[in-house]
Amino acid sequence: MAIPNYTYLKLKMPGPNDIITMSSAFSHSFTCDREHYKLTTTVVNSSELPRLGESSILAVSDCNQPTSSMAFQPLDETKVVGIDPIDPTKTVRIRTQLPAK
Repeated sequence: MAIPNYTYLKLKMPGPNDIITMSSAFSHSFTCDREHYKLTTTVVNSSELPRLGESSILAVSDCNQPTSSMAFQPLDETKVVGIDPIDPTKTVRIRTQLPAK
């Protein structure tokens, strides 16, 4: 059985008398590795993606439809604090009391 060894960029396999070693340049090894990666990714995506699309459930609701949880409701226990001393219109609301647990 031939086993590619990318650490040393050599292919070693048993021969009739001894181990047969084939060397390659790093660029050739890298090119082959990238081509095999692209091919494998394409094959897996083409077979798995349609199946996943059919079996998945839409987890995100329609963002164009307003809901009651999306509406901003300020609390009565808030205080307006300025965050920019130069521009008084830049403010933030902070809570003045901790919620009871």
